[in-house]
Amino acid sequence: MDVVMLSRLQFAAATMFHFLFVPLTLGLSVLVAYMETRYVQTGDETYLRMTKFWGKLFLINFALGVVTGITLEFQFGTNWSRYAVYMGDIFGALLAIEATVAFFLESTFIGIWIFGWNKLSKKAHATVMWLVAGAGNVSAVWILLANGWMQHPVGFTIRNGRAELTDFLAVVTNKFGLLEIAHMIPSAFTLAAFFVMGISAWHLLKKQHVDLFTRSFNIGLVVGLVSSLIVAITGDMHAVHVTQTQPAKLAAMESHWETQPRAPIVMFAVPDEKNERNKIEIGRLPGALSFLGHHDFNAVVTGLKDIPRDERPPVLPTFVSFRVMVALGTLFPLLTIIGWFLRKRLVESRWYLWAMLFSIPLPYLAIELGWVLAEVGRQPWIVYGLLKTADAASPIAASQVMTSLVGFILVYGLLGLVGFYLITNIAKKGPKPATENA
Repeated sequence: MDVVMLSRLQFAAATMFHFLFVPLTLGLSVLVAYMETRYVQTGDETYLRMTKFWGKLFLINFALGVVTGITLEFQFGTNWSRYAVYMGDIFGALLAIEATVAFFLESTFIGIWIFGWNKLSKKAHATVMWLVAGAGNVSAVWILLANGWMQHPVGFTIRNGRAELTDFLAVVTNKFGLLEIAHMIPSAFTLAAFFVMGISAWHLLKKQHVDLFTRSFNIGLVVGLVSSLIVAITGDMHAVHVTQTQPAKLAAMESHWETQPRAPIVMFAVPDEKNERNKIEIGRLPGALSFLGHHDFNAVVTGLKDIPRDERPPVLPTFVSFRVMVALGTLFPLLTIIGWFLRKRLVESRWYLWAMLFSIPLPYLAIELGWVLAEVGRQPWIVYGLLKTADAASPIAASQVMTSLVGFILVYGLLGLVGFYLITNIAKKGPKPATENA
């Protein structure tokens, strides 16, 4: 493999592994802050035990996210130096704000939260956790705005062969980035909610700490129901915007080859990119793709045949990622709606508790596939319409990237085993007895 493909594989491996921890950090921080606030409001020790139990899982997850995220920014200089030169004036500004403001505040307040028990008042300590949650989510906003610019560049001019910032307001109000924020952050809340519900289901099945985990489950249930519905709504809005800004991505999402009005959605297909067709098609819904992209059953949708071959994204991974992501995105609100009707008899609804326990990995899969869709579907562009991925890689030897790629896989694999062992072990052990939380 050449240096470009190896660099893409390395960045993908590092990013997807890092992103196993980011969404849970975003969502669980808010849930923990809410639990601690309930403790302050009611004085109920059960909420204190909940805060400390879920807070411990949050801290382990946060630490893993920080460690795995640091290497990503270095890769812009080592593997993607031409990209860094081309758009560093814009991307660098957004990352600088994220690191020096949001992440700095998040890390500082986490330290205060960890060591502030019995040193701060109850209200002050709970406030610190809200500051942690707020800073973490603001940090994500800046990262998503940076990615949104790569997907739909605005507010710049090309000068001396590089993109230079001319309108900061246009960048931070970029509709593509705002829709990514509106879709991604509720997705993180959905993941955190299913994480809480799944672990709570484990303990309820064993009838351990029933009151604590019933309350935890119900908190996750409300958050999961609301956030999963928001994800579905914003996903539809995002699809319409992608139709306008990245027609090749929409066509690849649906393996749609011919430009036509009343374009259909094919429920199942086997794309044949070489011959520009689908080998197999099952379940055609006439006009559904036109409605998805334009909210008009008769609208014309551009097909892949009208897009130059060297500007088409890989169809199969884009098509499959979209299909599975949408299927899971449909499942989540259904599961939470069922849970809403069963919430007063959870312990007796063992089939549902088992379903929620085994659902823990599903939001992780949905979010990872969402990023595969976003990034693979943008190819061959690293900055859409401006800079191709092949032109952005560093002029280094492929052997150097191969060596570091193997190193990343080994180190991250070990780190993942340790991290997931700790999370699983603490989750199964459960909270400390009430007398130990004084």
